[in-house]
Amino acid sequence: MGGELTEAGGNRAGLTVCVILATLMQALDTTIANVALPYMQGSVSASQDQIAWVLTSYIVAAAIMTPPTGFLAGRFGIRRLFLVAIAGFTVASMLCGMAQSLTQIVLFRVLQGAFGASLVPLSQTVLLGSYPRERQGFAMALFGIGVMIGPVLGPVLGGWLTENYSWRYVFYINLPIGIIDLIGIMIFLPEAPRQARAKLDWFGFGTLSIAIGGLQIVLDRGEQLDWFGSGEIIIEAIVAASAFYLFLVHMFTAKNPFVRPAMFRDRNFAAGILFIAIVGLTYYSSMALQPPYLQELMNYPVVTAGLVMGPRGVGTMASMLIVGRLVGRADTRILLLIGLGLTAWSFNQMTGWTPDISQAAIIGVTMVQGFGLGFLFVPLSAATLSTLPLAERAEGAGLFSLSRNMGSSIGISIVNSLLVENTQVNHANIAQNVTPVNRAMENPLIAHAWNPLTAAGRAALDAVITQQAQIIAYIDDYKFLMIATLVVMPLLMVFRRPVRGPAAAHIVVE
Repeated sequence: MGGELTEAGGNRAGLTVCVILATLMQALDTTIANVALPYMQGSVSASQDQIAWVLTSYIVAAAIMTPPTGFLAGRFGIRRLFLVAIAGFTVASMLCGMAQSLTQIVLFRVLQGAFGASLVPLSQTVLLGSYPRERQGFAMALFGIGVMIGPVLGPVLGGWLTENYSWRYVFYINLPIGIIDLIGIMIFLPEAPRQARAKLDWFGFGTLSIAIGGLQIVLDRGEQLDWFGSGEIIIEAIVAASAFYLFLVHMFTAKNPFVRPAMFRDRNFAAGILFIAIVGLTYYSSMALQPPYLQELMNYPVVTAGLVMGPRGVGTMASMLIVGRLVGRADTRILLLIGLGLTAWSFNQMTGWTPDISQAAIIGVTMVQGFGLGFLFVPLSAATLSTLPLAERAEGAGLFSLSRNMGSSIGISIVNSLLVENTQVNHANIAQNVTPVNRAMENPLIAHAWNPLTAAGRAALDAVITQQAQIIAYIDDYKFLMIATLVVMPLLMVFRRPVRGPAAAHIVVE
């Protein structure tokens, strides 16, 4: 796939719109179903644990099918793979909407994740090949809008569709987008050279798939089953670790491994893979924490909570459009440092949140956080992939997306586990100081409402203590995310310096 997939400006503009739509469609489905889960649960008569597989099945399938994107693009051609991915994703979405049982919806979500896995890395690859090198930063900014705005719009759109229509429309909405996208790709994306002799390393793909699937299941079910206190989790962890060990041994000893170690000799690519995992860990974890905070502690309706979270995406879009013009002209490390600094500041502000905080304060902090994300994602995408050979970009983009997804999954698991554990610990610590002889009980109003000697008083008192324990647990989570953001800053030194002078048009140094 060469440097110019499309020569005419109109074709490039049309292709860019189609690529962003495909990215947005896939990114939306990572979060749009979350708010509809309670409605799905009642519709298909599933338990709380069972309905979680609606989310897990999609994540696992997408994670497993992301790495082979490079092989599939080379073997069958980028245009053909793109068309199959969009068509398959759209059909699977319709099947999800029509599902009548839990088994059906989980099966169709697996298909949806499998077909949608290649949309993000293919979009990234197509954009990099469609724009000249000096404008690739701008292209990555446009791409980033689809990737990062999707999770923000998901809860808003999902809540509105579920409340006003049905949870099935959470999936049906992909039909018009998919049809438009399919027609656009057929018109604007030309055929690219194919590698007819390309072969897939089935052993490497199989072991990596088992490792990813096992890890995702451990992360998803660990909190429910008390982690390694459960025999099931121990078995799944052993299977995942063994498969990953076999994958690594095979990768360094096979002649044509599934993932080529030579790619990681590129310092920017290796650093970018690790960096995007940390970005996924902090950003998506914060996204997962905020809806329950707004809905459970602040009693916001689903739609209102989504609207309050929306301005984060406005900040992201604004910064991406700005940074897209700076990439290649400014030092990549400075842009990343600004992004990390703004993100760390926003998490520091969140450590002071209580349910009494105003909507304006929440919107202000999250907009800054979204603005900082633009300074991270755009230069990081360009710096990580632009130094790879053209033939390896699709594979590199797949690994880049995989690293982001794995980072977000691990991060969400960590913050949720910490939230549950710290709530219990804080509840016990606070309860130690709540006794009938506490001086606060001398207040007649408190003694009447929270009398620990009556059943009603104990229930009311326990609810207040639990709320306070949760507030402190959220503060602890935001502190953890702030520290994770600060710790990654020294990694900036690994990235190469940009070239000055005539070569400044290059996104990163050669």
